[in-house]
Formats: sequence, C-alpha cells, structure tokens
Amino acid sequence: MAAFILMEGKGLLADIVYHQLSGSYPIKRQSIVEDVPVGTELALVLHDSWHPSAHQKAESRFRDAGIPWLRGFVSFGEGIIGPFVRPETPGCSYCADIRRIIAGADRQEMWEIQGKMAAGEGLQRDAWVSRTGLSHMADLISNEVKRILQGESSNLNEKVFITNLKTLSVSLHFFLPDPMCPMCSTLPNDTSELAQIRLESIPKTNAGGYRSRSMNELKAFLVKDYLDSRTGLMNGKIQDFRLPFADVLVNMPLFGGDEGVAGRTNSYEMSELTAILEGLERYCGIEPRGKRTIVRDSYHHLENNALNPTSVGVHESEQYEMPHFPFKKFNPDAPMDWVWGYSFLQERPILIPKLLAYYSLSCGDGFVYETSNGCALGGSLEEAILHAIMEVVERDSFLLTWYARLPLPRLDLRTANDPELQLMVDRIHDVAGYDLYFYNSTMEHGIPSVWAVAKNRRSKGVNIICAAGANLDPVRAVKSTIYELAGMMFRDDEKLETNRQEYERMLLDPFAVRTMEDHGMLYGLREAEERLNFLLDDDRPLRTFAEEFKEPPANTDLKDDLQDILLKFRRLNLEVIVVDQTTPITKRNGLFCVKVIIPGMLPMTFGHHLTRVKGLERVLKVPVQLGFETKPLTYEQLNPFPHPFP
Repeated sequence: MAAFILMEGKGLLADIVYHQLSGSYPIKRQSIVEDVPVGTELALVLHDSWHPSAHQKAESRFRDAGIPWLRGFVSFGEGIIGPFVRPETPGCSYCADIRRIIAGADRQEMWEIQGKMAAGEGLQRDAWVSRTGLSHMADLISNEVKRILQGESSNLNEKVFITNLKTLSVSLHFFLPDPMCPMCSTLPNDTSELAQIRLESIPKTNAGGYRSRSMNELKAFLVKDYLDSRTGLMNGKIQDFRLPFADVLVNMPLFGGDEGVAGRTNSYEMSELTAILEGLERYCGIEPRGKRTIVRDSYHHLENNALNPTSVGVHESEQYEMPHFPFKKFNPDAPMDWVWGYSFLQERPILIPKLLAYYSLSCGDGFVYETSNGCALGGSLEEAILHAIMEVVERDSFLLTWYARLPLPRLDLRTANDPELQLMVDRIHDVAGYDLYFYNSTMEHGIPSVWAVAKNRRSKGVNIICAAGANLDPVRAVKSTIYELAGMMFRDDEKLETNRQEYERMLLDPFAVRTMEDHGMLYGLREAEERLNFLLDDDRPLRTFAEEFKEPPANTDLKDDLQDILLKFRRLNLEVIVVDQTTPITKRNGLFCVKVIIPGMLPMTFGHHLTRVKGLERVLKVPVQLGFETKPLTYEQLNPFPHPFP
C-alpha cells in the first residue's frame, strides 16, 4: 500500500489544509477513535478549537503505531501549531502544553480548563476564529508538512508556532521535553549502579578559576534553550538598576507561583546567564527529575546501606511536640522514600532519604526542614561537586560562627592586592553608603571561608546585612560575598519602615521569625545590632590575607582540586555524600547538578523554630579546635537568637 497522510478533524482548518495538500499527497480523513491504517506516513490532528482529549489520544495511538504527527488548533485567540512529534523521541504535545500553560500568568485556571476539556469534547469553535486566520495557519501547516515529507528537518522539533489571530503575527517558541511527562518520558529507575561516581580529569578554563567551561561557551545555549516568554523553563527577566552592581532577576514559573532567581556580576549579560544557571540548579533540586525513585522502606530494614537520617541534625524535641509543628520525630520503623547517593568516605553508593536529597519534599511526613543546602550546577560532574561542597562549607562556617559566637579575625581587604576587589569595595562605600566588615571564618578543615557584614552609614534603611562565602581562593570568596550583600541593598528599606512593629516583635520573640526574609529584616533594625558585638566590637588589629590564608592551590585540573578537598574531609572522618540531581534538560547541554550532604555540618534553615543543631557536635567542639575556647561548649551555651543569614 502506498504511504499517505492521515488527517483527523472536521473543521475549517482541516478543510483548508486538505485542499492545499490533497493535490500533491494522498490524504485519508478519519476520526482519532478509529484504528490507525497501515501505510500512514504522517498524521495531522487539526481543529478550529482546543481539544486536549484528541491530542492525548493521538499521543497514545501514534506513539504505539510508530507514526510521527503534527497538530494545529485554536486556543483563546491564538493558533497553536506543533510540535512535530516523533514517536521514538521525547518532546510531545503534552510536554508543549505543560510548558505553555505553566509559563502563562493564568496557569492554574488554564490547567483546570484543560482538564475539563480533556474529560469532554472541548469547545466547538473559538471566538477569535476567522477564515483569514485559519488560512494563515493552514499555510504554515502545509509548508511544514512539505518539509517533513521531503526529508528536511522540521521547524517544529521541540518547537511550536503561536499565531495571534487578531494581528496574524507569528512567533516560534522552543520548549523542553518534560522529564516527568506521562506520554514520552524515558527516565531510568534510580539504582546503586547509576549512583556510582568515578572522578575524571577535567581541565580548568583558567589556572586561577574553578570552572570547566567558560561563560562564553555557555551563553551559546543558555538564553536560547531556557528563557522564553511563552514556553520557557524561565519566562521573563528584570534588570535592577538601583543596585551597586549589574543585577538581573529571572522568573522561573512553577505551578504554584513564580520564583525569582538572581544573578549579580559586573555585567548585565553575565548576570542574566548566572541567573539562568541558578534557575536550572533550583529546577533540578526541587524534586527527582532525572531518575525514577523506586526504593521505599524503613531505615530499620535498610540501615546497612543507608545514611542514618539523624546524623544530619534534627529539630528540638520541644518543637516536635508543638501542636502545629509541620514535622514528626524520625521513626526508624516508618517507611519512607529513598534515593541513591555516593559516599566518598565509604567509596560506595548509599541510600539517602528523598526528603534530604530534594528540598521541596520536606513537609508532610518529613522529620526535618531541608532547603537547597549543598546544591550546585556545573559544566561537569566534578565542577558541580566542588561548588556544592563550597556551599555546604559556606553555610556551616556562617552558622557555627553564629551559634558559638566566635570572635573571628577581621580581614584588611586592601591587603588582597586585587584592583577589582578594591573597586568593588569603593563602589559599595561611595554609591551604596555601606561599610564592609569581612572576617576569616575558615573552620577546622582549612577551606577558606569568610563572614561578612555590611553596615549602613545612612540614618534610614536596613542597618546590617550579613552574608558568607567559601572558595579555594579567598579573594573569590570575598567577591562573591560582596555581590550577595549588594543584591540586598535598598530593596527592603521601605518594607522595614512599613512593617517595623512586626520586626520589633521578632526582636522580643525569636520564634516569631518564621521565613527566610524575616531573618534578614530582623537585623535591619538598629536595635538588633548589639547581637553582633562578638564580631563588631573588636579592638584587635586587622589581619592581612597573607597572614590568614595560604596561597590557593595551583592545580590545572579540577579533579586534583576536588581530590584535595575530599582528602581534607577524610582526615577528619567527615563523610561527603553526593546525590546526582542532573535532569535531561540540563544534561542535553552538558550541565550537571548535584546535592552534597556532609553529616555533622550545620545545615542552613529559615524560621527559628526549624533550627537543626541537635546531634551535630561539631558546633560544640570546633571552637576548641580553632583556639577560641578551652573546653567544648554545651548546647545551652549556643547563641539563642535567630541567625542573620538573609
């Protein structure tokens, strides 16, 4: 039997396309509910309105039959054409709909409408439909069909045309296949074999940095693949010109709302790319999207191959007993979901509670509050692991300094002998009106870490902003921390005055601090400054970088840097565990995402009632190792106030 086009649809759009193509190609018209005939080379599903049920049936039927297909339909004044769906590859019409709906401002309403239409027959005719508009769509469809049947590459591989039926303007939009798509996803099961890690040689982009791929290389695809107003994983950006440095906020639409991710550098172009990378890291860390979770059992049954969940710190017993506390005490006999990670100390894969490996899963039946602690994205797996370790170190050093009230040595930033750093300091001072105080917060492992305070010289506005950084190069740690501080300047000045009474209440009641924002705003009050006297009231002389830090390692391979770091932790018997969070949407461009867990290190939490220090004895012992105390602290001696990490 000769090959032919199968067409489903009875409206005007289908009629026009049939008229345009039937002279050149054999076309068989029939309903989607009928069996797919032998000899079908390409299928078209065309409607004058939106019929999600027909598209879902087409996905199932044509995928099973191994037939490529293309759709065209009208939805709320727009003509949607595509994608061109190939049965053997991810990226189907369901993926396209998910991206288009979630990127829209009315995503929840549209999702509800789609569900209702999928259960019924859809609208008979869209109000904006006109013969002119449908003819315009038909031309695009016919041209695309000709390209496909002539063996040319389709314009609509992972793309859709969107036509404004009022103006007839057409735009082409790229979408990423949804790794969790029920129609086309091909994720493997999560297994111990897939969790195995063997470090490979990764040359650095330059000897003084810690990246394996340059921004010039990444910019070739970051905006193109991940930022699109109609179908993008990120759908908008804003440049904030008030701040001392180039600040770009990129919006990542989620079904429950929008989430902003920021990039801050000395260039708006680089800041935009940095923000997109931050958004990709956030996307990978929300839930498993690279492997299917299949292990569900109790710790009691799995303990020979699993991390002890209490080793990462738990909440206070009194908090668990509160009537509305969102978490439950850990029960070793209760079943929970687990994912595979890799322990460098044990040199083998081990199971990790899913709620510790992905930070949006901490509620419900969880036993602790977990955030994005230790998540990082990199141009290689080794790069991602190194920077994830740096984030764990950064937050641990900040919290340990706070809880133990360590009188850290203050750094003289001029002694870094870095012209760019001095210009950054001058800009913060002269333009933003803040003085910078930096302290060496390096802990017992020796990885350079800094604790920073920005103190407002103006009479109004947020008084104190705190931040932290960690990097094998202490100057890089300082620069990244300055960018973090700058991103919080001016933004909350008005909010502080508007809600002053609320923040003053937090000054008296630490458990009134409930959100991430509350932590920073509390220390915007001048009355809270005295809580930082253990750092700020310091008559000791400033210390130079040469006195406080060793020269950064001169390795040219990231693997060597990473192995040096792992050796430091091994000597301290600290276990570095890596969970690979990489998803298909990042791996397609050679980007890897991981979460690093180092049991014993202090995890960052927000909301004073969610503090996690119980069981983490480093906070009691490290002050002695560093020479700040003569004997270990007790939990009762720890700083009782909410931390100031914003």
